[in-house]
Amino acid sequence: MSTSSIYNHPKQFKLENGKKLRNLQIAYQTYGKLNAKKDNVIWVCHALTANADVFEWWEGLFGQNALFNPNEHFIVCANVLGSHYGTTNPLSTNPVNGLPYYLAFPQFSIRDFVAAHQLLSQHLGIEQIKVLIGGSLGGQQSVEWSIIEPNRIENLVLIATNAVHSPWGIAFNESQRLAITTDRTFFANQPNGGSKGLKTARSIALLSYRTYSAYGNTQVESVNEKTDNFRASSYQNYQGEKLINRFNAYSYYYLTKAMDSHNVGRNRKSIADALKLIKANTLVIGIENDFLFPVSEQKYLADQIQGAELAVINSDYGHDGFLIETNALTNIIGTFLRESSNKKIIKLQHTA
Repeated sequence: MSTSSIYNHPKQFKLENGKKLRNLQIAYQTYGKLNAKKDNVIWVCHALTANADVFEWWEGLFGQNALFNPNEHFIVCANVLGSHYGTTNPLSTNPVNGLPYYLAFPQFSIRDFVAAHQLLSQHLGIEQIKVLIGGSLGGQQSVEWSIIEPNRIENLVLIATNAVHSPWGIAFNESQRLAITTDRTFFANQPNGGSKGLKTARSIALLSYRTYSAYGNTQVESVNEKTDNFRASSYQNYQGEKLINRFNAYSYYYLTKAMDSHNVGRNRKSIADALKLIKANTLVIGIENDFLFPVSEQKYLADQIQGAELAVINSDYGHDGFLIETNALTNIIGTFLRESSNKKIIKLQHTA
C-alpha cells in the first residue's frame, strides 16, 4: 500500500543562508505501515532528478518482493526542496507577487533538504529511523542528517556519494549550468524556459554518469559504413528530450547548486571531525568505475566514520550503477543489516 501526500508547513521555513520561504509544501510517499514499536522506518533520500516514488526509480531494491518491502517496513521518501515533483520549487507561486518564483527563488543547500526531512518526520510522528539510505545527492543528504541527528539514525547506507562535493563534480555541474544559461529563454520567466539548454546539460551529465564500456556495449554500430546519425548521437538526444519532458531547467539549475554546496565540514571543526559525530551502524558502497564519485571518496567516508564498513561493486554503468545493480546492492545491504541486527541482539543480551 502506498500513499502520496503533501505536507504544508504552517510556519516560515528558514534556509541555511538566512532567507525564508513561506507556504512550504513537501511532497512525499509512504509504503507500508508504521508498526507499534515505530522501529521499522526506512527513509530514502533521492538523487538529482528523481521523485518520491522510490518503487518506480529504485525497483529491485524497493518493491513488494524486494529487500525493502511494504510488508515489513514503513518506507518514506520525500521530494526535496526545489525539485519538480510537488515540493516547493522555482515554478511554485511566490506569495509576495502571486507569480512563479523562477530565478527569484532563494538558493538552498543540502542542509536545507535535511531540515525539510526533519519537519516531515516530526509531522509523521517518526522518532527513530531504522535505515537511512541514499545514493549520490541522496547520500549527501543522508550523511548530513546522520551528523545533525546522530541518535536518530540506527543504520546508515551511503552509496556512490561523498563528504564534500569535489572540484570535479562542481566543474561538471557548472558546465551544465553554462549550457542552461546559454539558452536565452531561461531568463524569459516561462515554465519551459531554458529547455534546450537543459537538454544539452543532460547530455553533459550522462557522460559523467556512464562509462566508456557502457557506451561501447549499448551504442556501438552494427555496420561500418556510417558517417553520420550514429546511435550514440541519437541516444544523447533521446535522453535530453526525455528529461525536458519531465523536468524544468530552473529546478535543475538550483539543485546542481545545492549539490555543489555539500561540505560536511562547513561551520564545523573539520570534515573528519564532522564525520566522527555519526553514531549509526554505517555501510558505505562505492562503484569501482564511478567517474563522478570515485571510490576514493567512499573510502574516505568509511575511514572517518567510526566502525563503518566499505563495499565496492563493479558496474559497466559507472555512477548510474547505484540505480541499476540492485541484485548486488540487495546482497550487500541485506547482509549488513542482518549482521547489524545480530550485533544489536548481542549488545542487548550483555546489558540485560
